[in-house]
Amino acid sequence: MSKLVLGMVGFGVVGSSVLKAILANGEIINARAGKQIVLKSIVVRDKAKAAKKLADMNANVALSTNVDEILQDSEIDVVIELMGGVEFAYTIAQRALKAKKAFITANKAMLAYHRSDIAPLASGLPVGFEASVCGGIPIIRVLKDGLSANHILAIRGILNGTSNYILTQMQQFGKNFATALKEAQNLGYAEADPSLDINGGDAGHKLLILASLAYGIHAMPEDILIEGIADITPDDMEFANEFGYVIKLLGIAKKNDEVELRVHPSMIKKESMISKVDGVMNGISVIGDYVGESMYYGAGAGGEATASSVISDIIAIARGESAAMLGFSRPLEEGKLKLKDKGEIYSRYYIRLYVRDKPGVLGQVSQILGRHNISIGAFLQKETDKKNIATMLFSTHHCFEREINHALCELEQIESITQKPFKMRLEDEYE
Repeated sequence: MSKLVLGMVGFGVVGSSVLKAILANGEIINARAGKQIVLKSIVVRDKAKAAKKLADMNANVALSTNVDEILQDSEIDVVIELMGGVEFAYTIAQRALKAKKAFITANKAMLAYHRSDIAPLASGLPVGFEASVCGGIPIIRVLKDGLSANHILAIRGILNGTSNYILTQMQQFGKNFATALKEAQNLGYAEADPSLDINGGDAGHKLLILASLAYGIHAMPEDILIEGIADITPDDMEFANEFGYVIKLLGIAKKNDEVELRVHPSMIKKESMISKVDGVMNGISVIGDYVGESMYYGAGAGGEATASSVISDIIAIARGESAAMLGFSRPLEEGKLKLKDKGEIYSRYYIRLYVRDKPGVLGQVSQILGRHNISIGAFLQKETDKKNIATMLFSTHHCFEREINHALCELEQIESITQKPFKMRLEDEYE
């Protein structure tokens, strides 16, 4: 049996899990690959720490602190980048491909910024990135291969397990955001600095990768609407529950004449399939013009789930099945579809206002919304624990993002409104 020789950069949680899987399941991996998979060398920052990990695994793999030793090794067929970061990881990708080595990465941040730069460099060489989106869910292969007969009409996904865990705790157990975040950190579901998870950035990186596959559109994170979950309160959860919704951080892609890309908390109906994805799990709904809606559910992060996807790319490369970046020469619709302006997003909205409890305030609010072509749907008012302060919670009928933003700016100027107005989108169905 011929060999496929690997070099790996990074030996953290995911890198360790890749090696463990090769050691534990080597026989079945080799059989499925049709080649003997050999991890020859790993580039690490701390050789002593890595050597101890290798000894604990009883693994014989060379260690180096110099990435050149992998990139310049003529025996190595595939470079696997699992170190994180953006620019240095991109440099590794460039150098690996220029050295005519296949490249595999789990690095969604690097791909969010440089996926369109890597594609022409590949020039027929395999580039695997299954592990970059939703860990153990094979969503990249679904879009590249399984749904390749379809125009993708919409994608709606819970793409970040940390945020999903926090929102689940708030929704099901009445916890506030700070308490739920602290619990997530204590359990290891959230980093000491959770910013990228809770501000929507991580989900935004993943959505951009999926949009490249589905639509051939190469937007940057700064080009799309990205909002996080830190401002969500128990009041919002109460309104959602009262009117049959749950709140999820969603990555949303929709195609009409343009492509709409956005990441934000959304109220979605309790009976929808994606609303049932709780805890640290991920779920992605995809609508194709021929297949209709299909749903993909599984572990979105963690060493073993991510390693499973890395190894699936290794096997595809060994079989000769993996084409260049994005899975085919270029997406059919590349260059034909433009990104929709954020202000032209058309949605229903939920609005939360803290107001002085006195006559006439609701009338003022209604007048301002009406001037901006916004009509109120459901409404809920409740007292707060602060004297003479009430909470107004309501949903609107459909309007444009620019209209709701202008209205909220005007509402903020009313003396009776005591805090900055808060909005959230209602995502009832694909439109």
